[in-house]
Amino acid sequence: MNSIFAKTIYTGKSIKKNSYLLFTGNKIVGISGEKKGKLLGKFPVITPAFIDAHSHIGMMRAGEPSDEGEINEQMDSIQALPDALDSVQMDDSSFQNAVEAGVLYSCVLPGSGNIIGGLSAVIRNYAKTSTQALIKRAGVKAAFGYNPSVSTTSWKGQRPTTRMGAASLLRSKLDSVAQKIKKQKKAKGKKKEEIEFSIEEKVIRDILRKKHILRVHVHKIDDIALLLRIVDEYKIKVSVEHASDVHEPEIFRELKKRKIPVVYGPYGSIAYKVELKHESYRNIKHIIDEKVQFGLMTDHPVTLTEQLFLQTKWFVRYGLSKQEAVELVSRKNAEILGLDNILGSLVKGKWASFTCWNGDPFDFTQYPVAVYGEGKLLYSD
Repeated sequence: MNSIFAKTIYTGKSIKKNSYLLFTGNKIVGISGEKKGKLLGKFPVITPAFIDAHSHIGMMRAGEPSDEGEINEQMDSIQALPDALDSVQMDDSSFQNAVEAGVLYSCVLPGSGNIIGGLSAVIRNYAKTSTQALIKRAGVKAAFGYNPSVSTTSWKGQRPTTRMGAASLLRSKLDSVAQKIKKQKKAKGKKKEEIEFSIEEKVIRDILRKKHILRVHVHKIDDIALLLRIVDEYKIKVSVEHASDVHEPEIFRELKKRKIPVVYGPYGSIAYKVELKHESYRNIKHIIDEKVQFGLMTDHPVTLTEQLFLQTKWFVRYGLSKQEAVELVSRKNAEILGLDNILGSLVKGKWASFTCWNGDPFDFTQYPVAVYGEGKLLYSD
């Protein structure tokens, strides 16, 4: 057994003082007031590993020309099969920077240029290869608003020029597969066997059956309202990704009522298009006050992965405690991504993935001095 002492341990659920974090192999044994096993070090603060809930790290790579980026596949506006993992290159230097900042896990997704863009992948930022990096899937990427319509009309395939056009294409795809599901349910014997789904249709079928969550890039209030109409029509499971332009509380109230989670942000980048004209850190008050289930993203490279925790300062400003701010980028993100059985908090049985700090992480002069992933020392300063 190994132990590490800290004056303060943010567990992701509570705060422990003057305690030892105990772990064996890649699993946490618990937190104790007494040292047990081999003492590996003493530090002022320990936090859980941070998780970036929405990223394009390894797809748009540091030091490479933008035209070599692989965030969006431009061959058509609706495509369920592209897999973000297939475009991840683990030699992106951003991964090491992320690890040194305590951000050990990312959910990588296709970009927002397509109405349906493809499969997401939750990955280890410290893995040697993309195959070793994969932990699980966390839904299918979709996008509403400006990006999949007005901004991409020059791309290949069937491309809408308006929001209503994009919504019509999405409805058409969902409806065609829904009708096929109904037909198969009614059919019997050989006729039932004759109804086959293509590999792409199987992904859409799993969205309709709520086996896949549709993770929807959407910024504006009325684009979220459109998304909710489609949720009502097809009874699909969705998350709202971004919501950066939401500057009034009512739509968050509706998301809370419907138990739809939000992966919020990012903060620290310029509002570079008209549909972000209301973006402001002041909007944070609404998502906190309405008590929506939400986590935090970087949307790397829009904001760098290594800056994930820095964004929490705005949430502390609007009322979150330090513990709640740590939860936002650990346990809350883990819950939204379906990782809370293995990550997000420093409790017995979960992965021994954590960061040791030389002081209060909310003091910008302090920084990580030791980072552990699944019980292994990944970085030390």
